Amino acid sequence: MPEVWFPNLGIEIQTLPRTALNIFGFEIYWYAVIIAVGVITGLLTAMREARRTGQDPDMYADFFLYVFVACFIGARLYYVVFAWDQYKDNLLKIFNVREGGLAIYGAILAAIPTAIVYTRIKKYDFWKFADTAILGLVIGQVIGRWGNFMNREAFGGYTEGLFALRYLKTQVNFIPQAVLDNILTISGAEYIQVQPTFLYESLWNLGLFIFFNIYKRHKKVEGEIFALYLLGYGIGRFWIEGLRTDQLILFGTGIPVSQALSAVLAVAAVALIILLRRKASPAEKAAE
Repeated sequence: MPEVWFPNLGIEIQTLPRTALNIFGFEIYWYAVIIAVGVITGLLTAMREARRTGQDPDMYADFFLYVFVACFIGARLYYVVFAWDQYKDNLLKIFNVREGGLAIYGAILAAIPTAIVYTRIKKYDFWKFADTAILGLVIGQVIGRWGNFMNREAFGGYTEGLFALRYLKTQVNFIPQAVLDNILTISGAEYIQVQPTFLYESLWNLGLFIFFNIYKRHKKVEGEIFALYLLGYGIGRFWIEGLRTDQLILFGTGIPVSQALSAVLAVAAVALIILLRRKASPAEKAAE
Protein backbone atom coordinates (compact mmCIF):
# COMPACT_ATOMS: atom_id res chain seq x y z
CA MET A 1 0.00 0.00 0.00
CA PRO A 2 1.23 3.55 -0.73
CA GLU A 3 2.50 5.77 2.07
CA VAL A 4 0.83 8.83 0.56
CA TRP A 5 -2.30 8.90 -1.53
CA PHE A 6 -4.52 11.49 -3.22
CA PRO A 7 -7.40 9.06 -3.90
CA ASN A 8 -9.66 11.45 -5.81
CA LEU A 9 -6.80 12.60 -8.04
CA GLY A 10 -5.53 9.08 -8.68
CA ILE A 11 -2.07 9.90 -7.28
CA GLU A 12 -0.27 7.27 -5.23
CA ILE A 13 3.23 7.65 -3.75
CA GLN A 14 4.57 4.33 -2.61
CA THR A 15 7.40 5.71 -0.49
CA LEU A 16 7.91 9.23 0.83
CA PRO A 17 11.30 9.36 2.57
CA ARG A 18 12.01 11.92 5.26
CA THR A 19 15.76 11.72 4.72
CA ALA A 20 17.30 13.30 1.62
CA LEU A 21 20.97 12.65 2.38
CA ASN A 22 23.02 10.67 4.84
CA ILE A 23 26.48 12.15 5.32
CA PHE A 24 28.72 10.09 7.61
CA GLY A 25 25.69 8.96 9.58
CA PHE A 26 24.15 12.43 9.82
CA GLU A 27 20.72 12.56 8.24
CA ILE A 28 19.63 15.64 6.32
CA TYR A 29 15.86 15.74 6.05
CA TRP A 30 13.90 16.69 2.95
CA TYR A 31 12.25 19.37 5.11
CA ALA A 32 15.58 21.19 5.43
CA VAL A 33 16.47 20.69 1.76
CA ILE A 34 13.16 22.09 0.55
CA ILE A 35 13.35 25.08 2.90
CA ALA A 36 16.88 25.76 1.62
CA VAL A 37 15.72 25.57 -2.00
CA GLY A 38 12.89 28.00 -1.21
CA VAL A 39 15.27 30.44 0.47
CA ILE A 40 17.79 30.37 -2.40
CA THR A 41 15.05 30.71 -5.01
CA GLY A 42 13.64 33.67 -3.10
CA LEU A 43 17.03 35.40 -3.01
CA LEU A 44 17.62 34.87 -6.72
CA THR A 45 14.13 36.16 -7.49
CA ALA A 46 14.69 39.34 -5.49
CA MET A 47 18.09 39.91 -7.14
CA ARG A 48 16.56 39.44 -10.58
CA GLU A 49 13.84 41.96 -9.79
CA ALA A 50 16.49 44.38 -8.51
CA ARG A 51 18.33 44.17 -11.83
CA ARG A 52 15.09 44.70 -13.75
CA THR A 53 14.31 47.87 -11.81
CA GLY A 54 17.83 49.32 -11.96
CA GLN A 55 18.79 48.53 -8.38
CA ASP A 56 21.99 46.95 -7.14
CA PRO A 57 21.26 43.19 -6.70
CA ASP A 58 24.23 42.88 -4.35
CA MET A 59 22.22 44.84 -1.79
CA TYR A 60 19.79 41.95 -1.56
CA ALA A 61 22.55 39.36 -1.34
CA ASP A 62 24.12 41.41 1.46
CA PHE A 63 20.76 41.78 3.23
CA PHE A 64 20.21 38.02 2.98
CA LEU A 65 23.19 37.38 5.26
CA TYR A 66 21.48 39.31 8.05
CA VAL A 67 17.85 38.48 7.44
CA PHE A 68 18.42 34.74 7.17
CA VAL A 69 19.65 34.58 10.76
CA ALA A 70 16.90 36.93 11.98
CA CYS A 71 14.18 34.96 10.20
CA PHE A 72 15.43 31.61 11.45
CA ILE A 73 15.44 32.83 15.05
CA GLY A 74 12.09 34.58 14.63
CA ALA A 75 10.42 31.57 13.03
CA ARG A 76 11.62 29.26 15.80
CA LEU A 77 10.77 31.65 18.65
CA TYR A 78 7.25 32.22 17.33
CA TYR A 79 6.63 28.47 17.23
CA VAL A 80 8.20 27.75 20.62
CA VAL A 81 6.36 30.56 22.42
CA PHE A 82 2.95 29.41 21.22
CA ALA A 83 3.72 25.70 21.59
CA TRP A 84 5.44 26.05 24.96
CA ASP A 85 3.87 22.90 26.44
CA GLN A 86 5.96 20.86 23.99
CA TYR A 87 9.22 22.34 25.30
CA LYS A 88 8.79 23.39 28.93
CA ASP A 89 9.86 20.00 30.29
CA ASN A 90 12.82 19.59 27.94
CA LEU A 91 14.34 22.91 26.95
CA LEU A 92 16.96 21.25 24.76
CA LYS A 93 14.15 20.36 22.33
CA ILE A 94 13.99 24.06 21.46
CA PHE A 95 17.20 23.63 19.47
CA ASN A 96 15.97 20.58 17.54
CA VAL A 97 14.47 21.98 14.34
CA ARG A 98 15.14 18.96 12.17
CA GLU A 99 11.56 17.74 12.50
CA GLY A 100 9.91 21.08 11.84
CA GLY A 101 8.68 23.79 14.15
CA LEU A 102 9.43 26.92 12.12
CA ALA A 103 6.57 29.41 11.78
CA ILE A 104 6.54 31.65 8.71
CA TYR A 105 4.86 34.49 10.61
CA GLY A 106 7.77 34.54 13.03
CA ALA A 107 10.12 34.90 10.07
CA ILE A 108 8.05 37.74 8.59
CA LEU A 109 7.84 39.59 11.89
CA ALA A 110 11.63 39.34 12.20
CA ALA A 111 12.32 40.28 8.58
CA ILE A 112 10.40 43.58 8.60
CA PRO A 113 12.38 45.36 11.36
CA THR A 114 15.59 43.88 9.97
CA ALA A 115 14.79 45.44 6.59
CA ILE A 116 13.90 48.78 8.19
CA VAL A 117 17.23 48.94 10.01
CA TYR A 118 19.15 47.75 6.96
CA THR A 119 17.64 50.33 4.60
CA ARG A 120 18.17 53.14 7.10
CA ILE A 121 21.83 52.25 7.42
CA LYS A 122 22.17 52.05 3.64
CA LYS A 123 20.09 55.24 3.24
CA TYR A 124 17.78 53.43 0.82
CA ASP A 125 14.03 53.64 0.22
CA PHE A 126 12.47 50.98 2.46
CA TRP A 127 9.28 50.75 0.40
CA LYS A 128 11.09 50.12 -2.87
CA PHE A 129 13.28 47.58 -1.11
CA ALA A 130 10.23 45.85 0.41
CA ASP A 131 8.43 45.64 -2.95
CA THR A 132 11.44 43.88 -4.42
CA ALA A 133 12.16 41.56 -1.50
CA ILE A 134 8.54 40.48 -1.12
CA LEU A 135 8.63 38.75 -4.51
CA GLY A 136 11.41 36.59 -3.16
CA LEU A 137 9.55 35.88 0.05
CA VAL A 138 6.35 34.73 -1.60
CA ILE A 139 8.01 32.37 -4.09
CA GLY A 140 10.05 31.00 -1.19
CA GLN A 141 6.79 30.25 0.61
CA VAL A 142 5.40 28.49 -2.46
CA ILE A 143 8.33 26.07 -2.36
CA GLY A 144 8.85 25.89 1.39
CA ARG A 145 5.35 24.59 2.18
CA TRP A 146 6.27 21.32 0.49
CA GLY A 147 8.62 20.70 3.39
CA ASN A 148 5.46 20.23 5.46
CA PHE A 149 4.30 17.62 2.97
CA MET A 150 7.51 15.64 3.39
CA ASN A 151 7.20 15.95 7.18
CA ARG A 152 3.54 14.87 7.10
CA GLU A 153 2.38 17.97 8.97
CA ALA A 154 0.36 21.17 8.56
CA PHE A 155 -2.81 19.40 7.46
CA GLY A 156 -6.49 19.93 8.18
CA GLY A 157 -9.33 17.72 9.30
CA TYR A 158 -11.08 14.86 7.56
CA THR A 159 -12.38 15.52 4.06
CA GLU A 160 -13.74 13.63 1.07
CA GLY A 161 -13.09 16.54 -1.27
CA LEU A 162 -11.15 16.54 -4.52
CA PHE A 163 -7.79 17.18 -2.85
CA ALA A 164 -8.27 14.71 0.02
CA LEU A 165 -4.87 13.46 1.16
CA ARG A 166 -4.17 10.11 2.81
CA TYR A 167 -1.10 9.50 4.95
CA LEU A 168 -0.21 6.07 6.29
CA LYS A 169 -0.98 6.46 10.00
CA THR A 170 2.28 4.90 11.17
CA GLN A 171 4.27 7.52 9.23
CA VAL A 172 2.69 10.58 10.92
CA ASN A 173 4.31 11.87 14.12
CA PHE A 174 1.40 13.89 15.49
CA ILE A 175 -2.26 13.14 14.78
CA PRO A 176 -4.93 15.31 16.47
CA GLN A 177 -7.88 13.55 18.04
CA ALA A 178 -10.25 15.06 15.49
CA VAL A 179 -8.35 13.21 12.78
CA LEU A 180 -8.00 9.98 14.79
CA ASP A 181 -11.79 9.81 14.98
CA ASN A 182 -11.87 9.23 11.21
CA ILE A 183 -9.20 6.58 10.63
CA LEU A 184 -9.61 4.60 7.40
CA THR A 185 -8.57 0.94 7.16
CA ILE A 186 -7.73 -0.13 3.60
CA SER A 187 -6.42 -3.64 2.90
CA GLY A 188 -5.30 -3.88 6.52
CA ALA A 189 -3.43 -0.54 6.50
CA GLU A 190 -4.62 2.44 8.56
CA TYR A 191 -4.71 5.88 6.95
CA ILE A 192 -5.66 9.37 7.99
CA GLN A 193 -7.52 11.33 5.30
CA VAL A 194 -7.12 15.07 5.63
CA GLN A 195 -7.25 18.51 4.04
CA PRO A 196 -3.80 19.20 2.51
CA THR A 197 -3.59 22.73 3.86
CA PHE A 198 0.10 22.91 2.95
CA LEU A 199 -1.00 22.50 -0.68
CA TYR A 200 -3.71 25.14 -0.39
CA GLU A 201 -1.22 27.66 0.97
CA SER A 202 1.40 26.81 -1.65
CA LEU A 203 -1.14 27.31 -4.46
CA TRP A 204 -2.53 30.49 -2.86
CA ASN A 205 0.96 31.96 -2.68
CA LEU A 206 1.66 30.93 -6.26
CA GLY A 207 -1.44 32.89 -7.27
CA LEU A 208 -0.15 35.91 -5.33
CA PHE A 209 3.27 35.60 -6.98
CA ILE A 210 1.74 35.56 -10.46
CA PHE A 211 -0.52 38.50 -9.62
CA PHE A 212 2.35 40.58 -8.19
CA ASN A 213 4.47 39.99 -11.28
CA ILE A 214 1.64 41.25 -13.47
CA TYR A 215 0.66 44.16 -11.23
CA LYS A 216 4.16 45.41 -10.39
CA ARG A 217 4.39 47.27 -13.70
CA HIS A 218 1.18 49.12 -12.90
CA LYS A 219 1.57 49.84 -9.19
CA LYS A 220 0.69 53.36 -8.10
CA VAL A 221 3.31 53.88 -5.39
CA GLU A 222 6.38 52.25 -3.85
CA GLY A 223 5.41 49.88 -1.07
CA GLU A 224 2.17 48.84 -2.70
CA ILE A 225 3.32 45.31 -3.56
CA PHE A 226 4.45 44.83 0.04
CA ALA A 227 1.08 46.04 1.32
CA LEU A 228 -0.80 43.85 -1.15
CA TYR A 229 1.22 40.88 0.07
CA LEU A 230 0.15 41.54 3.66
CA LEU A 231 -3.44 41.83 2.47
CA GLY A 232 -3.44 38.83 0.14
CA TYR A 233 -1.47 36.51 2.37
CA GLY A 234 -3.46 37.63 5.41
CA ILE A 235 -6.77 36.76 3.74
CA GLY A 236 -5.53 33.41 2.46
CA ARG A 237 -3.86 32.40 5.69
CA PHE A 238 -6.96 33.39 7.71
CA TRP A 239 -9.02 30.91 5.68
CA ILE A 240 -6.40 28.16 5.62
CA GLU A 241 -5.55 28.45 9.31
CA GLY A 242 -9.20 27.79 10.11
CA LEU A 243 -8.88 24.40 8.39
CA ARG A 244 -5.71 23.26 10.16
CA THR A 245 -5.67 20.84 13.07
CA ASP A 246 -2.23 21.81 14.40
CA GLN A 247 -2.92 25.45 15.16
CA LEU A 248 -0.83 27.42 17.61
CA ILE A 249 -3.24 28.85 20.18
CA LEU A 250 -3.02 32.34 21.68
CA PHE A 251 -2.20 31.61 25.33
CA GLY A 252 -5.19 29.48 26.24
CA THR A 253 -7.80 31.73 24.63
CA GLY A 254 -8.80 29.13 22.09
CA ILE A 255 -7.99 31.62 19.31
CA PRO A 256 -5.51 30.42 16.64
CA VAL A 257 -2.72 32.98 16.89
CA SER A 258 -1.83 32.90 13.20
CA GLN A 259 -5.47 33.37 12.23
CA ALA A 260 -5.79 36.39 14.52
CA LEU A 261 -2.53 37.84 13.19
CA SER A 262 -3.73 37.29 9.61
CA ALA A 263 -6.85 39.35 10.28
CA VAL A 264 -4.80 42.15 11.86
CA LEU A 265 -2.34 42.22 8.96
CA ALA A 266 -5.10 42.27 6.34
CA VAL A 267 -6.79 45.26 8.00
CA ALA A 268 -3.46 47.01 8.52
CA ALA A 269 -2.58 46.44 4.85
CA VAL A 270 -5.68 48.27 3.67
CA ALA A 271 -4.80 51.21 5.90
CA LEU A 272 -1.21 51.11 4.64
CA ILE A 273 -2.28 51.21 0.98
CA ILE A 274 -4.45 54.25 1.67
CA LEU A 275 -1.65 55.96 3.58
CA LEU A 276 0.97 55.23 0.90
CA ARG A 277 -1.22 56.63 -1.85
CA ARG A 278 -1.98 59.78 0.14
CA LYS A 279 1.74 60.34 0.68
CA ALA A 280 2.69 59.56 -2.90
CA SER A 281 5.09 61.97 -4.58
CA PRO A 282 3.70 64.37 -7.23
CA ALA A 283 5.28 62.23 -9.96
CA GLU A 284 3.64 59.10 -8.60
CA LYS A 285 0.26 60.84 -8.32
CA ALA A 286 0.59 62.03 -11.89
CA ALA A 287 1.25 58.45 -12.98
CA GLU A 288 -2.08 57.43 -11.51
